[in-house]
Amino acid sequence: MTGRERFLTAISNGKPDRLPCQVHSWMQYYLDTYLHGMDQYRAYEYFDMDPVIYVSPRFIYDEHDLADWIVDNRDLGYDDDGNRVWERIIITPEGVLTEKGAVNKYTEWITECIIKDEKDFELWNKYVPLPAQVDWSPVIEAKRRIGDSGIVRSGYFDFGQGSPWQSFVNMYGTENAIMACFDKPDWLHYVLDSMLKKKLTVIERGGRIELDLVETGGGAGSSTVISPTLHKEFCLPYDQIQHKALHEAGTKVVYHLCGGLMPLLDIVAQNGADGLETMTPPAMGGDCNLAEADRQVGDKLFFIGGFDQNAGFEKGNPKSVKEMVYKLHTSCPNGGYICSPSDHFFFGDPENIKAFVEAARECVY
Repeated sequence: MTGRERFLTAISNGKPDRLPCQVHSWMQYYLDTYLHGMDQYRAYEYFDMDPVIYVSPRFIYDEHDLADWIVDNRDLGYDDDGNRVWERIIITPEGVLTEKGAVNKYTEWITECIIKDEKDFELWNKYVPLPAQVDWSPVIEAKRRIGDSGIVRSGYFDFGQGSPWQSFVNMYGTENAIMACFDKPDWLHYVLDSMLKKKLTVIERGGRIELDLVETGGGAGSSTVISPTLHKEFCLPYDQIQHKALHEAGTKVVYHLCGGLMPLLDIVAQNGADGLETMTPPAMGGDCNLAEADRQVGDKLFFIGGFDQNAGFEKGNPKSVKEMVYKLHTSCPNGGYICSPSDHFFFGDPENIKAFVEAARECVY
């Protein structure tokens, strides 16, 4: 099999010739610190790993819409911990929205959410611009560049994460969103429905999706954050609708839950996704038992993830890394599995990644 055939077989929940593997996108810090600033293409070549390239389409906006959504990004310097602090002020015809955050050499985070109350959401809902067109040329070029060696994936236009609930948590705050489930459930459903309609509009405008795989969901939907009951009410119905639209536009869907997921397996199996990631093990803050997940829903979902990047890449050695990969392989004996770190990583001896790739190549079905 070619690398592309191997991945496409796995995300069709089939059994390829051997175990495919990937990383959950390369972090720039890792590329700069350990790989001399290589880009993602060169990094995959360096490790002789079939590539899973993360590239998004280009979204084109109407100038008239942008005129009602004027963004003023302000650099506020450094805080006491050395983090670069920023503020974003958005001016609309009827009011102002503000958002604050910080960034360091590893990542970026929000310190003040853009939505504080119902009034803010109405401003956002009325004036946030949607792309008028979707330009697939960056994705098409990525597919051309890697040929039959791999696949191209990414999220597909959203407002924070990959699904309405998860994006709204980014915009409103985790605790506030959870409290709204109980205090203002009707309003929350209105919010999620409004956000979903915007995404469906963009999916329709985009036409045929050129991505091999689209990521939806997000960690805020995991059982580490909300209960299965809340997930079933505030995630499932919206995910079902967007997944149907994504399928109709010609792509497959992987649902991202970087956290607890074992109590959610049956719900995810109902939401229309083709697969589930990141299968985070307990040592990385999740609860995944990959063999048990495969037993429960492996006939309905493919899986990506499961590898403990902390114990393996950062603290392990080539021998221990290989043993970890072998164990994961035996957990999914019928295929439908891509071995991958259970989300991003920033540290790790490149020799351990080489062992990760070698072990996957040895895992034949």
